Amino acid sequence: MKRVVILGRGGAGKSTLARALGAATGLPVVELDKHFWGPNLEATPLELWEVVQGELAAADEWVMDGDLGPYDALDVRLRRADTVILLDYSFPRCAWQALLRSRENLDFWRWVWSWRRRHRPGLLKAVSAADVTVHVFKGPRATARFVKEASPLGW
Repeated sequence: MKRVVILGRGGAGKSTLARALGAATGLPVVELDKHFWGPNLEATPLELWEVVQGELAAADEWVMDGDLGPYDALDVRLRRADTVILLDYSFPRCAWQALLRSRENLDFWRWVWSWRRRHRPGLLKAVSAADVTVHVFKGPRATARFVKEASPLGW
């Protein structure tokens, strides 16, 4: 496990997992939101986003967290990934976590609400077509267990 893509509904804890997995394994963490969204939350144009992702994914090792929904170009990082983690947490859990952040707009809430029905099938299709190991977690306990097992020290 050297190049990990973390996907999931908004509020699932992708960034938190990426930091924990990075700490446990020593892999560098790349938070895609920091590279994708402009200062006024404007999206990076798709053509430029593909180039930026290609540059980020060119490194030998990384954990990349981010699921940019309809703005994403997932195949760019899937081509380089060896592992995909999908946080398939419930809407109430994710909505609560997102509310605690309290900085989300209406487009974000539409995406969170419709993620399992509209976006998850496409993610699963793209991931199944890639040559990667896939882990799907339904809740934080299973995710925490995975992080513990991923650590060479078992913490």
